[in-house]
Amino acid sequence: AAAGAAVDPLIQIRDLVYKIAGIFQADNKLRLLEDRCQKRMKALGIPTLRDYFDCLTIKPIRQAEMVSLLNEITIGETCFFRNPPQIDAIRKIVLPRIIEAKSKLALRQLRIWSAGCSTGEEPYTLAMMLLEEQASQLKGWTTEILATDLNERSIAHAKAGSYGDYSTRNVDPLFRGKYFLLSGDNLRVKPEVQSAVTFSRLNLLEDARMLFMKGVDLILCCDVLIYFDAVSKKRVIQHFYTNLLQHGYLFLGHSESLFGVNDDFQLVHLPSCTAYVKSDKRMADQSR
Repeated sequence: AAAGAAVDPLIQIRDLVYKIAGIFQADNKLRLLEDRCQKRMKALGIPTLRDYFDCLTIKPIRQAEMVSLLNEITIGETCFFRNPPQIDAIRKIVLPRIIEAKSKLALRQLRIWSAGCSTGEEPYTLAMMLLEEQASQLKGWTTEILATDLNERSIAHAKAGSYGDYSTRNVDPLFRGKYFLLSGDNLRVKPEVQSAVTFSRLNLLEDARMLFMKGVDLILCCDVLIYFDAVSKKRVIQHFYTNLLQHGYLFLGHSESLFGVNDDFQLVHLPSCTAYVKSDKRMADQSR
């Protein structure tokens, strides 16, 4: 019995998910993990957790099945214009600072990364904000929004660009008319909004893939780090530091902080919210 307890398949699955995606399910969340596993087991016709663990480790479908399980575990809650103070700060303070920092460069290009974009509402909100600025401060600039998430289903939803009442509840009438089309009971983002965002599935702990996210001016990673333990957080934030340009900004969710996680970033207080910049002396002076 002791040996059986030592290799509880649910604990093995928990540890495997942690190893692959950095998401740690504490003991009080194991019931939730078991529910998610049971859902997948039912779909596959697998009777026991031990058989399901084999399915995740030694069966030919193991990689595809891990993606399917992660789809069940990482269901994000989001909506358009979820954090207006953040959008406001980006438009009024951060964009002008980045534009000023890059103004002497020949290539007038802006790269924004929505890391953990869920079903796409955040990057599409950013795209609308950038389109609004195209005639003024972004005149002559090209913009690129990269949006990534671990959840394959969320990415498919984002690419489709169709949303119900709940996720569009904060969209004001002007933006509804300007950037959305009616599609049955849903609102669909217009092609110019859709084409402004490139969606892809990305595991933030996949070191090799993270190397391709280089040269970013602005990173938004809101309410994603809550899934990670301290070790995984450190790894992800280090990737952000490496990929962010010297003048770049990092935004987290309003209840998230890098305190005790990373000293390479410095907290910056903007009028309506907070952000992080690279914390060398020059950047500290510039952000005042």
